[in-house]
Amino acid sequence: MSKLTTFSKIIITVLILAGLFFGYQFLATKYDLPEIGTANSTEQNSTENGTENENSTATTETAKSSPRVSSSWNYTPRKPIGGKLKGVVELGASGFNSFIVNVDSDKSWALEKAEWGNSLVYEGMASGTDVTQGLKQYIAKFLDYGVSGKQIHFVVSSGALKAAETKPIVKGLKDLGFVVNEVTPEQEGSYALKCVLPKDYENNAFVVDIGSGNSKISWIENGKVQAKESFGAKYFQNATSDAAAYADMKKVGEMIPSSKTKTCFIIGGVPFTMAKQSRNGEERYTKLGEPSIYPTDEAKNKAGINLYQGIIDGTGCKDYIFDWDANFTIGFLLTLPY
Repeated sequence: MSKLTTFSKIIITVLILAGLFFGYQFLATKYDLPEIGTANSTEQNSTENGTENENSTATTETAKSSPRVSSSWNYTPRKPIGGKLKGVVELGASGFNSFIVNVDSDKSWALEKAEWGNSLVYEGMASGTDVTQGLKQYIAKFLDYGVSGKQIHFVVSSGALKAAETKPIVKGLKDLGFVVNEVTPEQEGSYALKCVLPKDYENNAFVVDIGSGNSKISWIENGKVQAKESFGAKYFQNATSDAAAYADMKKVGEMIPSSKTKTCFIIGGVPFTMAKQSRNGEERYTKLGEPSIYPTDEAKNKAGINLYQGIIDGTGCKDYIFDWDANFTIGFLLTLPY
């Protein structure tokens, strides 16, 4: 047999490969073998649709970025029966806020509307004129909502009273004919407790309000409200060290009887920032986790978390429940005649 040319070799090779291909396809059909190309197609589809590993990685990253709270906390507070609308405007150390609540004769309440403003005191963002304009806007909204003019009240927080900028603002309010209620830290702590602490928990829980200017810690002992003051989340502005602020908060925590430290109801700006990282929908209460799961470089939040660690170490309490509706000024409303 004469030597084959290069072209002839190519033709023979093609014919052999074609024979092998069609032969395998025949056997695959007869014996239910996987067809050529099936594995590659499956792999491509998996890549296009997202592989299991990629989904697992995404889930892991999401879990890492969200604070891990041990469990949810479910409690339904008593709702007011009938009741009337009352409004309050707060001039705080870090904000100008307003609340409208429905309160009944038994002092059960429900939040109807809330507005949180920007910093007006410590950040130097306000003057008497600004507050006057803001108050007029708040009053108009209250009246439009159905709140009687006699049921609109104004409160200056104990933290705001420490700021020099507050005095001319308070004077401006009084010049307009408004009654301005200036509260002490002890009163503020008492008001926070009246608002935040459910009646069902009066015998085994306490309340913490971590504000910017100060923190208020309160509980009921022998039928009377006990309220103490500690540093606020902006203590660093007064050259107070983290260690000193932590030690003072821990010391106050140690004053609380152990029978009252099963649960802590907590409010304030920094707890709000912590709670919103793990809030489930529009729940009224959010259980906070360990301080270590809230890393932050922001000075105020870092300081607030340091205070949070102090109260944990001082009381040994493990359950901290943030109330999304509460504010100490609502507690002030609850002290007024119905």
